[in-house]
Amino acid sequence: MRPLEFDPIWLSYISSLNEEILIKKLLISHDPDARLVESHMLLHTVENVIRFGTPSQELVSDFDPGSTSNDKISSTEVVGSQEPLAHTTCNISLQMLSRFSGGKDLHARSMMLFELLRNYRWGDKVVLVLTAFAKCYGELWLLRQLYSSNPLAKSVAILKGLSNDISKFKHQLKTLNLLAKAMIDVAKCIIKFEGLPLENVKLDDEMVAATKSQIYMAAYWVIRSALTCSSQITDLRALKPESLNSTIAAWELSSLVYRLSSRYSLLRRQVEACHQQIEKKIYQKLQNLFKETHVDNQGVLHMLLALNDDLPFRDCSKLMGVSELKNKIVILLISKPELLPSEELFFLVQQTYDHPYHLMIKGNYEIIWVPISSHGLTWTDAEQISFSFLSNSLPWYSLRKPHLLNSSVVNFIQTEFSYKGKPIMVVLDSQGKMTNSNALDMTFIWGARAYPFSVSRENELWEGENWSLQLLIDDIDPLLAKLIKEGRNVCIYGSKDLEWIGEFNGKMKEIQNAGMQLEMVYTGKKNPDEEIRSILLTANRNMHRNLLSFRKLHLFWIRLESMRRSRLRPAEKANTDHILEQVSEMLDFDDSQKGWALIGKGSSTDIIKLSGNKLREFLNKFPDWGEHVRLMGASRTAIETPLHAEPCGHTSVIPYTEESMEESVACEKCKHPLKKFIVYQ
Repeated sequence: MRPLEFDPIWLSYISSLNEEILIKKLLISHDPDARLVESHMLLHTVENVIRFGTPSQELVSDFDPGSTSNDKISSTEVVGSQEPLAHTTCNISLQMLSRFSGGKDLHARSMMLFELLRNYRWGDKVVLVLTAFAKCYGELWLLRQLYSSNPLAKSVAILKGLSNDISKFKHQLKTLNLLAKAMIDVAKCIIKFEGLPLENVKLDDEMVAATKSQIYMAAYWVIRSALTCSSQITDLRALKPESLNSTIAAWELSSLVYRLSSRYSLLRRQVEACHQQIEKKIYQKLQNLFKETHVDNQGVLHMLLALNDDLPFRDCSKLMGVSELKNKIVILLISKPELLPSEELFFLVQQTYDHPYHLMIKGNYEIIWVPISSHGLTWTDAEQISFSFLSNSLPWYSLRKPHLLNSSVVNFIQTEFSYKGKPIMVVLDSQGKMTNSNALDMTFIWGARAYPFSVSRENELWEGENWSLQLLIDDIDPLLAKLIKEGRNVCIYGSKDLEWIGEFNGKMKEIQNAGMQLEMVYTGKKNPDEEIRSILLTANRNMHRNLLSFRKLHLFWIRLESMRRSRLRPAEKANTDHILEQVSEMLDFDDSQKGWALIGKGSSTDIIKLSGNKLREFLNKFPDWGEHVRLMGASRTAIETPLHAEPCGHTSVIPYTEESMEESVACEKCKHPLKKFIVYQ
């Protein structure tokens, strides 16, 4: 009969009992308050320290190969604590490196660390201890790497008693590295669970309880492992006689690797099960929220953007909660972390916060930038750098921690808002109802005048528009807009053939000399490049005054593209839409090498648009109709070739106005100017 002490069932019972006792002790030492640590960024820094300090290429492969040596290490502080982060980790380091605190008993020393960190959440406890360990680990390898090339590092290493030859400890160091990776994996798992919005979505109680028990034990073994690693690093730095048996040290580390790996496997399955269950419930709750009618927008905004953060928004250094958006229209600017090309970004700021109409509606709406990584929930360092720069530079609010955006929320945005990677502006009214799935185009077209940015407002604005120069230019350039409002004749033209441009400007100069006041505006082509920049400089310097800069030339084409997309949206209008037809023709000019020109006046819908051979023919016939230009100005009849060489004698009765006495009128049949007579009734 087998002795009781070797019975597997008995051993399992004893082990389970010991775990229960340990968990009770851990919970007694756990009393979290409002302190929060930027655990994700801090753990990322720890991971970098371990990877950069790895002594050989063989060990580097254990970590993410996509990371680069110029990773951006973000500074992190403890929210809700008056004690700086550096002070906290320093205290932890002193406890870890002092073998006299609790003797050499690792369990007693581990429990002292839990007592020290009693006011922090489980994930924060683990990350703070790993931070202290990383400082010890990083110092060792920083001195080792600089030993032969940096006199200061060599001198400090000598003072610390660091030997230059530790090749015999290669196996021990590799195992140490494997244990560090295992600790980081477990820490990530704990942070992921604590990031789940358990307050907003109810999960199965048994599942949550089982997961939390796994977390308590996993946190204990991470902290105990960190203590073991720190002790061995201390021995390695001084090469103490008792640490010279590298095989025994490596075996001790290997046993911890095995234990932590087992813990991680169990914990990961538990956390993943919780995660999947909560994802389905959040998605369903979001769908229901957008179908229901609400008193305000608070519930919708909280579920969308504040599941993991009570202060989810920031404006440079200011933090903001969803309560500050109550009774406001909220525009969600959803994009990649790079947001927009610089020209479009400049234009968006100009059309919103720099728009004259913005002062009239300021405070009635807010733009919230919601950046979503191209790599799912994993942000690259390049994306993080781009986000940090733009969020500190742009005038609107942005998510404070976009990398913590719930995956079900990201999935909802991609599916329900039809976000496919290109920037969109989703508009929510003051009750949280979506009134426009993408207001970006109407913002590019009308700027702040598009308020409240709803689909109905977009339709209303189009109803008041006609095809005119005023619509084409709007507020892209104040001077040009002023000239158009004053009723000046304006010729907008485009080509990338400098010879043709010179010839065209020469002909237009003749028309100007004949008495027609005409402003020339070069717009190049869609997606202007450096060639167009060079042509613009030449045209503005040698042929006419500078009315559009290279940047504003970009904005002109951005607005045209926005107009076409906006007019295409109601598909039933596409076949009979005059504005859409004219805009599409202008955008299609870019597909040919021919020059084109558009001539109009103020808000008049009488616009001449010519290209290629028709434009050349029109210019070559200038001697035949030049006299009409002097008499008629820029009206269509003045620049179309008369149908008859002589006036036809047709008469036309026009109601009298003071303006009609000053203006010239052309015959509808022969296109010659009519003589004026006054008829009294």
